[in-house]
Amino acid sequence: MSAHAAGTSLDVKAAPKSAPLKAWFMAARPRTLVAGVVPVAVGSAVAVREHTFSLVPALAALLGALLIQVGTNMANDYFDWKKGADTSERLGPARVTAQGLIAPEQVWWGAMACFAAAMVVGLYLVSVGGWPILTVGLLSIAAGYAYTGGPFPLGYNGLGDLFVMIFFGFVAVCGSYFVQTGRLSALVITASVPVGALGVALLAVNNVRDADTDAKAGKRTLVVRWGRGFGRAEYSVMLLLAFVVPAALWATGMASAAVLVSYAAAPLAVAPLKRVFKEQGATLNLALAGTAKLQWLFGLLFAAGLAW
Repeated sequence: MSAHAAGTSLDVKAAPKSAPLKAWFMAARPRTLVAGVVPVAVGSAVAVREHTFSLVPALAALLGALLIQVGTNMANDYFDWKKGADTSERLGPARVTAQGLIAPEQVWWGAMACFAAAMVVGLYLVSVGGWPILTVGLLSIAAGYAYTGGPFPLGYNGLGDLFVMIFFGFVAVCGSYFVQTGRLSALVITASVPVGALGVALLAVNNVRDADTDAKAGKRTLVVRWGRGFGRAEYSVMLLLAFVVPAALWATGMASAAVLVSYAAAPLAVAPLKRVFKEQGATLNLALAGTAKLQWLFGLLFAAGLAW
């Protein structure tokens, strides 16, 4: 056990046996939940456009996505503490396990409870969408656990970016559409690209900020492997990719000109982009917050334009 892990263990023994609601709210990381809302909004918007929208499956998909997101957040909190990635040098928002606000075993069981609840919701979705949804649901839960847990944690081996693009982009958008329609379309597959890209952009900011502490903890993100320059380039490419898709959808006739309303979110990209290239360390928390706002506004405008 590392010195940090040992020190943290002493701290968390002081954690209250019954953690306050505020601490659990913090553990859920509500600011990250846009990653669960936007994909369902976009997938449902395509269903609306094609006159196949179904409210109950859409709401169930949203609930399932949020439960998996919260479960993943709590699992990350626990495993990052256990692996020594969350230390006193942490630059990002405080984590409940490392801060001793909730005992580690409680955070672990909180994550498992969220995944179990997601499986219960999934039973309904499987009854609607069949075995493909069962496969997708099980893979999503497994990936949420394996992001920082298991024998080969994705986030610690440079696969976090791919995980986000696949599960918070393609799987989440297409899955929420599939449970309403029973099929996939070229439009919904293409529409999932900017959703995943902005999710990867968020991760890129996080990884650029944490490059030094991640390296010390053995967390081999792509930024740790290839440098902050790669992370900044990745961030730029992901933003560009997100904003290219609406124009491409309109130009190819897959969506109406209404989809271009998503460009109203473009000004929100300026400040975080400047920060990513000029700053490092804790000040990048502002870039992270700015990117989250961009993801939220772009996603909702994009969904509205698709549904028109």
